[in-house]
Amino acid sequence: MAEILYRNRRAFRLDNGELRVTVLVEGGHVAEIFDHASGVNPLWTPPWPSIEPSRYDPDLHPEYGRNAESKLLAGIMGHNLCLDIFGPPTEEEAAAGLPVHGEASVAPYRIEGEGDQLRAEAELPEARLRVARTIRLAPGSRVVEFTEAVENVSATDRPVGWTEHVTLGPPFLAKGQTLFRATATRSKVFESDFSQGKGRLKIGAEFDWPWAPCVDGGVADLRVFTEAPESGEFTTHLMDPGREHAWFVAWSPAARLAFGYVWRQADFPWMGIWEENYCRPSPPWNGQTLTRGMEFGVSPMPENRRQMIARREMFGVPAFRWIPARRRIEVRYAAFLFPAAAVPEEVAWDGRGVVELR
Repeated sequence: MAEILYRNRRAFRLDNGELRVTVLVEGGHVAEIFDHASGVNPLWTPPWPSIEPSRYDPDLHPEYGRNAESKLLAGIMGHNLCLDIFGPPTEEEAAAGLPVHGEASVAPYRIEGEGDQLRAEAELPEARLRVARTIRLAPGSRVVEFTEAVENVSATDRPVGWTEHVTLGPPFLAKGQTLFRATATRSKVFESDFSQGKGRLKIGAEFDWPWAPCVDGGVADLRVFTEAPESGEFTTHLMDPGREHAWFVAWSPAARLAFGYVWRQADFPWMGIWEENYCRPSPPWNGQTLTRGMEFGVSPMPENRRQMIARREMFGVPAFRWIPARRRIEVRYAAFLFPAAAVPEEVAWDGRGVVELR
């Protein structure tokens, strides 16, 4: 399988005629899951030019900002892996060069592909972790199969954040139109101001999916993407512990496509929903970005390592995962993209490559 260029980035690609899956060499991001019939990629492509994270220099590239997030933002696309933190580094970690969401989203990956699958591997030297991901797109399938393994190469047990940061964007994402369904249950709004006073949700409020309390005393239905002119939010959701599999699905009435992910609830019990609605004025956002992140993982909130460990749990469920010394943990999950006349209300998965929407 030959390396290609995708939006000025080194990449590899799987294509079965139904879907096209493009994976970036630096950062390992799944940049697109493209539907050939409609010409739509539900994943987010930032409105700013993308560069390889290894090229980022704060003096040469001020358009990406000058903080711990900038190296990540210079190269972010679609679905990125947050490991071994989900959120910002501590002040000391940032001074030492650790970016937001950890090394995995900026590390160089060794990618090899053959037939209907590709394998990406990276070393995370500061975290002392090794990550490997196999992606399969079977002939004629509309399901993308992921097998992901994280290995602790150190002699000490490690508490980690591990989140699949899946971000949707236009044209699939549209205000007041894109609909969502998920196996979410108990939920909570981010515990401090997430949007410089521009949020519509009540800070720190606990609620049951999908009715989030608003600052004006009303409630917001998180199953419908916002119509607000400007806002920014983060909510966390415990995925139904009574189900073996957790999932979310997003439906675009314009494209008549249903897109989502499904995974084992025991592997990733939490899902965060992040909305950026033309709210962030600083570079590279510049008030020009519309996204919704559907971020499933082992941690409820984006926070630094010390906060994650101090939190310990939420709703009686752990807020991080331990990877024992010299041990390897493997998970499976799947993405899917199907034509659909209406938003699906149920997702069934065989644990590998078969997904049914109902």
